[in-house]
Amino acid sequence: MASTIEDTPITRKTRELCQTILDEPTLQALRERIDNFMADEQTRAQYDGLIAKGQALQQKQQQSLPLTGEEISDFEQQRDSLLSNPVARGFLDAQQELHQVQESIHKYVSKTLELGRLPSENDLSSGGCGHDGCGCGH
Repeated sequence: MASTIEDTPITRKTRELCQTILDEPTLQALRERIDNFMADEQTRAQYDGLIAKGQALQQKQQQSLPLTGEEISDFEQQRDSLLSNPVARGFLDAQQELHQVQESIHKYVSKTLELGRLPSENDLSSGGCGHDGCGCGH
């Protein structure tokens, strides 16, 4: 297969799939919630602050330094405040839902390539042996 993107049946169908995804009302609503978050500078700053605080606490733990009750409490208060913000909550929920859609599409395409046929519901729900694409049938 060529290394550049060419106009092949696969790329045409992939573009059709992408357009179908873009046209899906549920996914448009998810995108709107993400856009609302991106347009809200105050909520983004609140989110960024929480992420930075969480990373600092995680780094401290990785260095085997103890976390104080005050640090933990402050983080939890910031997290609770963010989660009570409807714009932030909508963004976080939308991110999770989009991730699930991505995972579902990836699983379906991967199973198709692995099996050499369209996967059945049973194929998609089977756990396998834990090695993606191994084809062992476990």
